[in-house]
Amino acid sequence: MSTAEGSHRAEPDPRRWKALAVTLTAGFMVLLDVSIVNVALPSMQADLGASAGGVQWVVSGYALTFGLVLVAGGRLGDALGRRRMFLIALTGFVATSALAGIAPNEVLLIVARLLQGMAGGLLTPQNTGLIQELFSGPERGRAFGMFGAVVGISTAVGPVLGGVILAVFGDPEGWRWVFYVNIPIGALALVLAARLLPKSPRSVRGLRSELDFVGALLLGLAVAAVLFPVMEAEQGGLGKLWWLFPIAVVLGALFVWRERRLVRLERAPLLDIRLFTTVRGFSSGATLGSVYFCAFTGIWLVFAMFFQQGLGFTPLESGLAVTPFAVGSAVSAVIAGRLVERWGRRLTVTGLSMVVLGMVGSGVAVLVFPAEHAGLAIALPLLIGGIGGGMVISPNTTLTLECVPTEMAGVAGGALQTGQRIGTAIGTATLASVFHAAVSGTGKDYPVALAVSMGCAAGLTAVALGLGIFELRRRRVAVGGQRSVFADSPSG
Repeated sequence: MSTAEGSHRAEPDPRRWKALAVTLTAGFMVLLDVSIVNVALPSMQADLGASAGGVQWVVSGYALTFGLVLVAGGRLGDALGRRRMFLIALTGFVATSALAGIAPNEVLLIVARLLQGMAGGLLTPQNTGLIQELFSGPERGRAFGMFGAVVGISTAVGPVLGGVILAVFGDPEGWRWVFYVNIPIGALALVLAARLLPKSPRSVRGLRSELDFVGALLLGLAVAAVLFPVMEAEQGGLGKLWWLFPIAVVLGALFVWRERRLVRLERAPLLDIRLFTTVRGFSSGATLGSVYFCAFTGIWLVFAMFFQQGLGFTPLESGLAVTPFAVGSAVSAVIAGRLVERWGRRLTVTGLSMVVLGMVGSGVAVLVFPAEHAGLAIALPLLIGGIGGGMVISPNTTLTLECVPTEMAGVAGGALQTGQRIGTAIGTATLASVFHAAVSGTGKDYPVALAVSMGCAAGLTAVALGLGIFELRRRRVAVGGQRSVFADSPSG
């Protein structure tokens, strides 16, 4: 597989930055829906009379179908045109958001969220594919910096925006506006995307030739077999459904065997395994991203439980308490996107070190300071962690996708996001379980439970840091060989 730098077009699309702004707005909305509903779950349960386990699937169902279709969505974008797939997926997301908002009962709400997650999973890989298509050279680094900022900020500000919406629209049906706000934003993005996104030719071979349906089924079942027990962890899913993990391994092995066979037969695979074996930096970057998301995304649920259950904060107050992380991440992600060409993997190593410091600092702060001052006590550690977090996601995305051929950009972005979604599910379940166990084991000492959970998150982040250091050293050894525009400088 050859190294590609971009579309090599003589004249870049003059509307590329406007197009990027539109796609990132839609991407922000889709990724925001992963976390924004967390603070609304109690309101949903009270208004619909839903069970605790059932309403939890409002979160879990979205994450499950989102992760299932990411790779297939990327492949469809590569084959059918990213503009076409973006418009189809965004239309579906707006429609399913309306369906979720009007849901009269728990069952229809869960169904709407399953469909909404599927639409979101089809849309997300088009963002990375369009960046690969529209930008090259240093501009691509800046574009991925903005994309990384969207990924990080959407996760961090979800609790804040959810709390604001509930505070504005109130009970009992304020939760519906968590979904309704997607409709005007999505409709406007749809109109602008139709005008600004470049048209791309449809494959002459047809959908059946381009998309490996059997491979998509195998990969989807493998991902589901991993995610389902994890999502049911609080209901004893890990103990009851552990047998799905070895099934996932078997399905994954069958998927890899099939994709390699299709390549040998010169047919179009769903996911070309050579992405992981021959494209420099893709495998290590995707692994680093998955481990980091395992550590990073789970802390928001832990903070929400700490502030709301332990200290009696409102959803809005709980969300505002973690705002410093979002602010730090927003600023540093954009700056890091401009520096990645020069500093490369050193940015992620530095950023991961700061995230570890911020997590450990937050855990120590709640033990040292009185509970009533916990929000202020964690502000500085979270700001440090947020600055570091912004230096992780956008540079890692750029460095992971830098050598991916443009014609495979969509499926590569889907694979990268799939790893992040799996990491999110595992991390959220793990940290929530650690927090609940610590609360029970300490007689409801919530500060100690938070400190233990943050220590666990810091340990996971340290694993990602080790991967980053390994990749940094490997790149230094590789200097002098084949390089891309975004390769690390000779000094590291």
